[in-house]
Amino acid sequence: MTRKQKRLVVIGGGMSFILAAVLLVMFAFSQSVAYFYMPSDIANTHLTPGTRIRLGGLVGEGSVVRGTGSAVRFAVTDPNGGVVRVRFAGILPDLFREGQGVVTEGSFQAGSEVFTADTVLAKHDEKYMPKDVADKLKEQGLWQHAGAAQ
Repeated sequence: MTRKQKRLVVIGGGMSFILAAVLLVMFAFSQSVAYFYMPSDIANTHLTPGTRIRLGGLVGEGSVVRGTGSAVRFAVTDPNGGVVRVRFAGILPDLFREGQGVVTEGSFQAGSEVFTADTVLAKHDEKYMPKDVADKLKEQGLWQHAGAAQ
C-alpha cells in the first residue's frame, strides 16, 4: 500500500466513525422526544396508544380525587374548554393544587381516554408558568402578561 492509500484509509475510517456516532445520537434523541399538548390539542390530534407525550394546562377546580396509597386522579384543563382526565400513582409536588399550572408526562393506554402520567410537574410560584404552556397560550392569544393587567 502506498502512503496516499494509507492516508485515504485512515480518513475514510475516521469519517465512518463520526458518521456512525452522529447516527446513534440522532436515533437516541428521536426515541426520547416527548411532544407537548394542551387538552384542546388532544381532541384534534390522533395519538397512537402508548405514545409518550407531555400534557400541560391547569388542574381543574374540584377535580382532584385521592385514592388508596399514592393514587391520584385529576383533570387538566385549558382556557379553550379542553379537559383530559389524568391518573397518577406517585408523590405529587408540594405545590400541586387545583387551579394551578401543571405539566404531566405519560401516555394514553389502548382503549382508555384517561391519561396515565408517570411524572407531574407543578409551577413553583404565582409568576411561573412552564415555557411550553406559556408559548401555547401565547399562540392562542390567551396569555396575559402580569404587567398588562394594569
